[in-house]
Amino acid sequence: MEERHKNVLRRNRVSLVRDLDPSNLYDGLIEKGVFTNNMIDEIKSSGTRGDQARKLVLDLETRGSRAFPLFLECLQETGQHSLAELLQTGAPTVQLQPATPTVRPVVQPLPVSSPVDVDKQIKDVPVYPLQRPSAPTPSPEREHKRQKPQGRTRLDSIQIYKMDASPCGHCLIINNVDFEPQSNLKSRKGSNIDCNKLERRFKALNFIVEVKSNLKQSKIKRELSALSKKDHLQYDCCVVIMLSHGTEVFHNRFPGAVYGVDGQCVPVQLITDYLSGQKCPSLQGKPKLFFIQACGGGERDMGFEVSPDEVEPSFGGADDQTDAIPMSSSSDSLSMSDELDARATLPTPSDILVSYSTFPGYVSWRDPKSGSWYVATLDRILEENAATNDLVTMLMMVNNEVSQNSAKGLYKQMPGSFNFLRKLLYFQTQASPTQSST
Repeated sequence: MEERHKNVLRRNRVSLVRDLDPSNLYDGLIEKGVFTNNMIDEIKSSGTRGDQARKLVLDLETRGSRAFPLFLECLQETGQHSLAELLQTGAPTVQLQPATPTVRPVVQPLPVSSPVDVDKQIKDVPVYPLQRPSAPTPSPEREHKRQKPQGRTRLDSIQIYKMDASPCGHCLIINNVDFEPQSNLKSRKGSNIDCNKLERRFKALNFIVEVKSNLKQSKIKRELSALSKKDHLQYDCCVVIMLSHGTEVFHNRFPGAVYGVDGQCVPVQLITDYLSGQKCPSLQGKPKLFFIQACGGGERDMGFEVSPDEVEPSFGGADDQTDAIPMSSSSDSLSMSDELDARATLPTPSDILVSYSTFPGYVSWRDPKSGSWYVATLDRILEENAATNDLVTMLMMVNNEVSQNSAKGLYKQMPGSFNFLRKLLYFQTQASPTQSST
């Protein structure tokens, strides 16, 4: 498909997912050769009407230059005129070119010869030894292509999470800025900037956003427990965002921990456990997203040297601060009951994604005036790409951009994710006007 037609589909994806009735299009798309029966079966199996519409639109981009005009024909033929007009508004005029006919070579009959003539021809033909060309040694590139494994899973066979509820779900932001004197933890200047950005961003993505500030360890647990006890049946997703100091702890599934303002920390694996299928049945099979802006430890990454054309360096401010606290264990900042609770009740973490601002064990940088590198980049990537890209792809964009920053012209940072999602996740990009904040 031509890039201009792909852009038209991407600009109008939200309207197509909301209004398209794909079931009426299937027969026409098969008849016109846009999709095969197997492809349509995969689209049908992707879930609800909205899921099928989204997958159909995504797969359409891979179906050649005639797919877009044929799709418009099917919309007109099935009475979905408003969508057809929407796609044609502001788009270049689509001229459907006739399919190139298959040209078959003309087969000429062989001349008929008598057995005598054939025998004469054989006797008159001189015989020379057959010269066989030496077999060239295959290049590594050609050898690699020849040995490419067959049956590799197609991208278009991956399903998509249902994300069309309005509101989409709850988003809890815990923003710890001012820490108690006995905690020996510094104030996290700039964190309110992060909090405000993420509150606006997830409201724009049609979530019910709730912000809690300066919570002790016990209060963090109570808020997470209250979130797990909500009825999420009418929603499609749940988000938890932690903005705090952090540390490295011993773990058996998700690394790291975040601090309450009292200097006591909560392991990330315990945070995720509150929304597990066992603790929160109404979120079973639904994506549960955790964003952690906190240090994963106290080590500072000085990076390694690469060629200049591999990166576009960006430098942080001279006053950049970290959210690092030395590594903890079950014998100091974690009580024995916390450690046992986290390890005894964690099920297989399906449908969970934990995005960390930094690699486990390393510090995470924050500018007191403009907020953290990770949140600023995450907010901008979501704003610019949520309408066209899935979450995992956008997080890779975040990783790439943050990795090119430098604190004090020296230190680096590498975000990363622990991804246990089973499907692609596309956010809503038009917030419901009825959304409210609690």
